Amino acid sequence: MVSIIGYSGSGKTTLLEKLIRELKQRGYQLAVIKHHHHRGLRLDEPGKDTWRFARAGADHVVLAGPDRVAHLQTFAEEPPLEELVSHIRDVDIVLTEGYKHANTAKIEISRGKPEPLLTAVSDDLVAIASDRVFDLAVPQFGLEDVHQLADFIEARFLKSSQ
Repeated sequence: MVSIIGYSGSGKTTLLEKLIRELKQRGYQLAVIKHHHHRGLRLDEPGKDTWRFARAGADHVVLAGPDRVAHLQTFAEEPPLEELVSHIRDVDIVLTEGYKHANTAKIEISRGKPEPLLTAVSDDLVAIASDRVFDLAVPQFGLEDVHQLADFIEARFLKSSQ
């Protein structure tokens, strides 16, 4: 599992989207978990059946179709990342966006203004993707170096587990 972290607006989603495409082209199966900080997450549309079931009180609603399944579950408190990952099957790697406090390997994205890294002193920091260079002993990539970043992930997390 590798978490892509960074400040809001740093380009996490854009880089992750490119990284997903690159790893898929290399033949890997992957899952992505996006951390959402606000309560009331909605994937279903008001008035649709799943929305109506949840609104009526269902704690877990599953929408199943011929090629996709969506699980919508209500929790009193946010479940730990490990619990979410335990339900994922048949993938080579799990990438997350966010989860800066989770005990996972982290690639931090830094763009624009010179803010300090979120993980500068963390053992979890395995790489940086940025438009500047940091005085840290971890691999560093440009924000557009998706191929090289995928090479790094493949060598560090994928090839070693095969």
